[in-house]
Amino acid sequence: MPLPGQGRECARNAPIRGEAPVTNELSDLSRDLIAVRDHRDREAFGRLFDHFAPRLKAMMLRGGLTGGSAEDLVQDVMLSVWHKAAQFDPHRADAAGWIYGIARNRRIDLARRKPLSQPEEMPDMPSLEPDAGQVLALQQEAGHLAAALSRLAPEQADALRAAYFEDLPHSRISEMTGLPLGTIKSRIRLGLERLRHELRSIAP
Repeated sequence: MPLPGQGRECARNAPIRGEAPVTNELSDLSRDLIAVRDHRDREAFGRLFDHFAPRLKAMMLRGGLTGGSAEDLVQDVMLSVWHKAAQFDPHRADAAGWIYGIARNRRIDLARRKPLSQPEEMPDMPSLEPDAGQVLALQQEAGHLAAALSRLAPEQADALRAAYFEDLPHSRISEMTGLPLGTIKSRIRLGLERLRHELRSIAP
């Protein structure tokens, strides 16, 4: 058992269960999510919460939710991250793509008028292993998102992938593409609007 204060270091360097050891190619966010998955590391979860909570709230506000509803949904999403961390596979998706996928799932549930679970106190017990139905549902949601992205203009899809899947700031995308910052922001805004339309047409 690691000594107090060593949890983060041990978690970051621990091998992924059943897979090759973690390498430096993983992002810090993915390493933190692996620490939550394998060690129930609360400090790592705190860093994930601090990073994603404001971004998820902004995304929900852009999607039409009010402040209170957006905050409740963000708490629900991050609680799901804690409970479902066992499902995270860094070889299939990075932390940002995986967490934004959960957020999209919750947003669809809300749109269908399903009641959101109330935020609850973080438990000390480990999360339950995912069942086949949960894994299939996540795969279907990922498929819907990929299909919706494929219908966007390539420049809009690329901008969304960079901003939300790779979690790059707009300024960094501008530097990488050589395009003005205003153009990048416009492509992301228009891409989000189009993506919402496409997801509504795809979702059953």
